[in-house]
Amino acid sequence: MASREGDLVLSNLPPSRTQQKLALSVALVIVLAAFLISATGEQQVRLAAIDALVPLYGMAMFASDSITAVLLFTQFSIVRSRALLVISSGYVWTALVVIPWLLSFPGVFAPRGLLGGSSSEITVWLYTLWHAGFPVFVIVYALLKDAEPAMRLRRFSAGSAILSCIIVTAASISAATYLLIALQPYLPSFMIDAVMFSGLWYYTAAIIALLSALAIILLWVRRKSLLDLWLMVVMLVFLTEVLISSFPVSARFTLGWYAGRTCSLLSGSLILFVLLYEITIVYARLIGAVRAQSRERGARLITGDAVAATIAHEIKQPLAAIITRAETGLRWLDRTTPEPDKAKEQFKEIVADGRRAGAVMEGIRANFKKDAQIRTWLDINMLIEETLTLVHSDLQQQRILVRIESRGELLQIMGDRIQLQQVLLNLITNAIEAMIAVGEGPRILGVRSELNEDGGVAVSVSDTGKGIEPQDIDQIFNPLFTTKPEGMGMGLSICRSIVESHDGNLLAFPNSPQGAVFQIVLRPSMTTSPASA
Repeated sequence: MASREGDLVLSNLPPSRTQQKLALSVALVIVLAAFLISATGEQQVRLAAIDALVPLYGMAMFASDSITAVLLFTQFSIVRSRALLVISSGYVWTALVVIPWLLSFPGVFAPRGLLGGSSSEITVWLYTLWHAGFPVFVIVYALLKDAEPAMRLRRFSAGSAILSCIIVTAASISAATYLLIALQPYLPSFMIDAVMFSGLWYYTAAIIALLSALAIILLWVRRKSLLDLWLMVVMLVFLTEVLISSFPVSARFTLGWYAGRTCSLLSGSLILFVLLYEITIVYARLIGAVRAQSRERGARLITGDAVAATIAHEIKQPLAAIITRAETGLRWLDRTTPEPDKAKEQFKEIVADGRRAGAVMEGIRANFKKDAQIRTWLDINMLIEETLTLVHSDLQQQRILVRIESRGELLQIMGDRIQLQQVLLNLITNAIEAMIAVGEGPRILGVRSELNEDGGVAVSVSDTGKGIEPQDIDQIFNPLFTTKPEGMGMGLSICRSIVESHDGNLLAFPNSPQGAVFQIVLRPSMTTSPASA
């Protein structure tokens, strides 16, 4: 489970081909833009000083780097990787160092800044800590990211580790700022005036550029994840920022300086955008998984309901026959002069009905589990007579006229006797109930068997009941669909399933002048004519 969770975080997620192309495109655009500015020498052009732009830039950097740090810390809490903790701390570093940098920048909060008397020097030193510190964090990340699981932070809680890193980073920046203010008279001078940089800055910019290049090389050599890919792009932007704003001439408020601030803002936002995008993708997949799980749960519930309804529907008839015969047998025995022979006959029928109920259960189990079924050659006309015998008392009680028509002698079919008898019994029982529901009117049950033109067998059960509404024809065989007030909606669905398991089909259409007809059609491969028999 842990490995699957780790596969969802940016530090372990391998980049796709599309993501690699996107990162390469961003890198090429940045390099091309920097080359065009440098080739034309436009980076030396002095522009107007926009004092309001600096605090806006600083606040944007603080916000984007802070959010990025929070998201990376969240992923660290999942995988507990030292490397991920280091790079998260790197973004905390870049976010927090912006605060003293803004306070010291001339013209933002005070003409000469709020930190020290000559804060231009402190501003450059803080900028150096900012842009030299982050590549160091990236280098450490690249060296630690392939650490063995045993080296991961398991003994400490994620919250304690995160809080410790934030405190240490904030304390380091505070201590560095204090030392810069205290040692300001002894610091080497980076500035000629409030705008122009001295020659010392070029060496510092070169060191920052080398650190950024080293970070890119280490990430390239040890690249594995999507985070590695985009950190390389970030360091390339860092490198571009230093080069475009420092060489050949370094001064504030030039085109190169403004372009450098733009690169800096872009570098601080890249990982944030990637993290937000990947979180959105993971969230979408999570929603999809939850919906799929819900559909699966619903399907299981429906399947469970279908199985329960199937058992109740199919066992109801044998159990009703058992109860009726048991009551009849008891009446024979409760007479003044008991007639044990007649009672014995009823008890024998109870045994037969019980065995039939057991066979029905086995048939249901085989139908749902797709087990191999025992099939033999059956006389379809004899099977019809046996089924009508089971409902003989109902037919007499409801005064239903039965018309049996057979076109073909000794029609043989290959099938499971119990299952096919259940189909006929369900269709005949439904026909009886349909005619009872009508009330007055002729009650005629028709059962017809015949050979088709293609050599198959068709068995039709017709009634003179209320029939099937046209809008219900297409869904009459759907599970849990019923037109009866107390129906379960499983009988016809089970019948069609059984017939289809015998390579046949079950059809329904209106009867003339009223009622419905259900027809079982079996293919020639499942039947044999009298000649072939």
